[in-house]
Order: sequence, then structure tokens, then C-alpha cells
Amino acid sequence: MKSLDIQTLTSFANGYLATDATGHVSRIITDSRKIIAGDLFVALKGEKFDAHDFLSQVVASGATACLVQRGRGIRSDSCMMIEVDDTLTSLQDLARGYRSMLQSRVVALTGSNGKTSTKDLTATVMSCKFKTRATQGNLNNHIGVPLTLLSLEEEDECAVVEMGMNHAGEIKVLVDIALPDAAIVTNIGMAHIEHLGTQDAIAWEKGTLPSNIPADGIVVLNANDPYSDLIARHCQASVYRAGTNAGDVRAFDLQNKSNGTAFKLDFSGEVVEAFLPIMGEHMVGNAALAACMGWAHGINPTEIAEALNKSKLTGGRMETKAIAGIQFIDDSYNANPDSMKAGLSALASLSTSGRKIAILGQMGELGHHTIAGHRDVGRHAVSVKIDALFTVGAGASLISEEAKAGGLCETEHFPSQEACAAYLKKILKPGDAVLLKGSRSAGMEKVLTHFLNS
Repeated sequence: MKSLDIQTLTSFANGYLATDATGHVSRIITDSRKIIAGDLFVALKGEKFDAHDFLSQVVASGATACLVQRGRGIRSDSCMMIEVDDTLTSLQDLARGYRSMLQSRVVALTGSNGKTSTKDLTATVMSCKFKTRATQGNLNNHIGVPLTLLSLEEEDECAVVEMGMNHAGEIKVLVDIALPDAAIVTNIGMAHIEHLGTQDAIAWEKGTLPSNIPADGIVVLNANDPYSDLIARHCQASVYRAGTNAGDVRAFDLQNKSNGTAFKLDFSGEVVEAFLPIMGEHMVGNAALAACMGWAHGINPTEIAEALNKSKLTGGRMETKAIAGIQFIDDSYNANPDSMKAGLSALASLSTSGRKIAILGQMGELGHHTIAGHRDVGRHAVSVKIDALFTVGAGASLISEEAKAGGLCETEHFPSQEACAAYLKKILKPGDAVLLKGSRSAGMEKVLTHFLNS
């Protein structure tokens, strides 16, 4: 971040500085283990932790200042204590104040599926024209978004910021902090339906982002999503649509390759050849959204295609790994019914000499849709004609049960990732393709870890 004096930061945080000391801060951080000189440490408090317990360690590590709850600071001659009513709220206030100082264009993304992948692709495309910084990993919540904004440097021209949510009202909080100039909504699916109740409610919450983009801004919506027309009606910014076989920017003529997907991109009449080194038709849809955002910002279609050809995603998202002639597709980062079905379709579309095998874990946050959602995935596995389906852990057995009932002969349920890996060690052969997917809590990447170590 740009170096700021302690008085300015205290003002941003609505805090109280007990002394008249002066100094400058060059980084704001919440991890007490990574403190260096020039840091402002924010002592957050959660259900299972209280960072105030580590203030002595933070001071000893050379922090310039600490943001603490009133009455929780410690005496120090070297480290200033900024007292506030609530450290989380003040972290958000710091980010809002810092954002207001910057000239960077902020592109924000939300959606039920593909947020992080689309964020990575958008940052790659926007880098063709702007010095661009993006959310690291998936720091997309009420803590991650402020930290992303506070990591921006003065010379950054564009920030691509991912925005996630679990409950109603959370997107508006993030929008008010980031003040985005442009937005992408990847899609409206079933993720987080446990807390919002209906898909309509999810659409309303996600739509909070594009509806708050100013009139001179840009909104890109999914041309293949039925909710996009409804969302567009509430936007004051210029609205573009992008997708597969539809939209202002249209991906078409998809051809699956062993290392990704070749396709054409039609920018309202200007067609270019493109290649995405990532598997899955749904990933091409994400690429179209990113391409559209770049095009709306004046980036040449040929440059966009070249950027997509070099793109890489955050780990655990359709990440291919060749091991002893077996192709593992690690899509283990997270899952919901829509992304599960997209992953299964991608597996089924592969050209491989061996079998196509899906290894799936449970999906979380589905509420009363849990049973139906898991069974729906099992039916989809049958419909796309994969060769085998194995499920792992509590809650996932409904998927394999439904697939077996639908006629998929080779199905099995395992109590643990280790047990599944041991079975795979016996049956997998060169030429096989294996998809690993489940919600974050399912830890499906551990199947591969045990496979490698057994």
C-alpha cells in the first residue's frame, strides 16, 4: 500500500491515538506471525480466536502500530496503539478511506460459480492495458476485500476484486467499501441457498453489485443465465452480455483438446481464434465474461485472445496433473450442484484412451435442498455417461446411490479419502482420467495426497 501517516489512518479508522506520536505505515496486516517494521497490525476477534492475545509478540516483531479494541492495548514506547470500538468495522473503514484516495479502476466480481476463475481470467485480460492487481486466492469476504484494497499500490491502475457472500446484505457492505467502477456477475446458482432460501433471493443479493455500479461504469452479465435480464433492468451502468453461443461477446465452435479448449470469440462481429489452457465448457464461459470486460475497456480482441492463451488459475480449479499416465483433474476447491455438473460434463467431454472416473465429496450450504441437490448430481453423472463414480465421506453417498439407481454400474462409497486412494491405487491404469471435486469441507484434494504417498 501507499505509505500513510498514522494520523490519517487513525482518522480513517474513526479511532483514538493516545499520544501525539508520528510515523508512517506501509502495510496493514492481520497475521501476527508475519509482522515487519512499518506494519499496522489489526487485532481481529473471532469466535475461536482473539488477536489481542498476541500484541506483545507483534510489538516485539517491530510493528509500527496496532489497531485494538478500546482498553485492550498494551504499553509500548515503540508501537502506537490506535483504539477503536470494533476492529473489524475499523478495518473496513480503513479500506474505504484508502480506496477513496486511489485513482485505480475497481472491477468487482460476484456469482454462484466461477468467481475466482473469472477473477483470474479478468485480471489477465485487464493486464493487457492496465497495471492490474487482483484478489489473492479467494480473499472475498468482509475481511478479505478490505485487505485486497489495502494492498493496492499508488501506481496500480486496475484492481480486480472478488466478492463472496453467505447471507443477505453482505454484498452491499463490500460494495460500499470497494466503490467499484465495473462489475461481472458470473451466474445465479444454488450456492448458499441454505441461508438465502430461494434462487430468486440469491439473484437479488448478487444483483446488489451491478445495480450499484455508477452510470458511467460497466456491467458484464452472463448471456446464458436466465436471471441476467432481471438483473440488467436494475442497472444504471452500461450493460454487456457474454457467454457461449450468445452475447455481445460470444464464444463458439468449442473444441476440446487434451490441454484445454480451442474456440472462437465473436466481439459483435469481429471474430478471433482463442485457446484456453483450462478444461471445461464452463471455463470458456468464464473466459467470455473476462474478454467482454476487457473489450468494454478498449482492449483489442487479438490481445485478449493472446492473454487468455497464457492464463492460469488459482489452485484447485480444473487443475490437471499427469501422474504415471493418469490424468487427475483437481477441482477440489469448492462445489455446489451447478459446478459439480459442470465438472462432470467436462470430464465426460475428454478424449482419453482409458476410463473417465469421478470422485466426489459432499456439498455444503444447501439447507433443505441437500438431498435433492446430491441426487441431482448423481443423475447427471449417469446422463453424461462417465465410466465410474466414487463418493467419499458423510453426506456424499446420496450421489453414488442415485447414480447406481440410474444404471451406472461402477459406483462405490468410501468412508475416507485414504480408503478411496487405496482403492484407486489398485484399479487405475494409464489413460484413465479422474475428476476430484467436493465442497471445501470435504477435503477432496486429500485423495490425491494419499494416492501419491501410498
